Amino acid sequence: MRAKQSASTTACRVVALLAALIMPALAADAAEPYPVRTVTIVVPYPAGGSVDGVARHLSEELAERLKVSVVIENRAGGAGGIVGAATVARAAPDGATLMLTASIHVVTPFLFKHVPYDVVRDFTPISLVASGPLIVSTSSATPANDLAAFFDLVRRNPDHYTFATSSRGSAGHLTIELLKRQAGLDTLVVAYRGAGPALIDVIAGRVQLIADPFLSSLPHVRAGELKPLAVTSLERAAMAPEIPTIAESGMQGFEMRSWYGLWGPKDLPADLVAALESAVRAAASSAKFKGRLNLLGFEPIGTTAAAFKTYIDDEIAKNGKIVRDAGIQAE
Repeated sequence: MRAKQSASTTACRVVALLAALIMPALAADAAEPYPVRTVTIVVPYPAGGSVDGVARHLSEELAERLKVSVVIENRAGGAGGIVGAATVARAAPDGATLMLTASIHVVTPFLFKHVPYDVVRDFTPISLVASGPLIVSTSSATPANDLAAFFDLVRRNPDHYTFATSSRGSAGHLTIELLKRQAGLDTLVVAYRGAGPALIDVIAGRVQLIADPFLSSLPHVRAGELKPLAVTSLERAAMAPEIPTIAESGMQGFEMRSWYGLWGPKDLPADLVAALESAVRAAASSAKFKGRLNLLGFEPIGTTAAAFKTYIDDEIAKNGKIVRDAGIQAE
């Protein structure tokens, strides 16, 4: 009997010893450090814009959570961010090179005949980072105070009105095209090289309508230089609750958002995707990150990679139809 108890006690001690040895190893495996010391997030636009702003705030969050250095590389060039995106498409799938870009990334195949990558096959979606509504505005001198009244003016004098967009295929451009279609208008849309020059001409009254992110438009609204007609979200925006929605102007169910996502090159390993996805989702729940994005006119999202993939597929289908119906082509 004593022999059996001794054997049992010895066995328990062996199991305990093995557990003591194995469990720390398993814990270490579960918390492996990120495989590179420096992560470069390519932003395919110049510094200072909304994409760049979101990327820089996200880089701080990722650096803190992944315990690596995260730097931003602005690689502007080519409409739709093609030059910067091509750099990421060619990068090694080792977690060292990522991309933060806007919704126009999934629109480029509909605009250009020759894009040097496939927006689905050549990238690994990681997380939807942020999104926000646009402000539809006109010159402060325009004699209309809401979107319905503005479109009535255009119908009465169609030759006196021209609309603007900061770039072809952007969320703002697609918003304008949808509004035109629903209002039954065929107004010319002039594409500018960025929000700055487009807003200058809207303020001056040389063009009469634009849909643009809060970051670039709201300061002009607050200064009295632009007259806001509507926001493109289903509900009024917390940053400017006085501006009505497009639905309140009679176009029920209208919604368009500018959104920003994080991608890696194709074949990014699942463990790296999981680590990055987790870091983005943790950032999205951070009060500091939310506060910073709110100042830019965006809400942090933070999705799983699978949810982001589904979102991308839906956006490709929706935006492709808008581009085809409007006959939008890159110049």
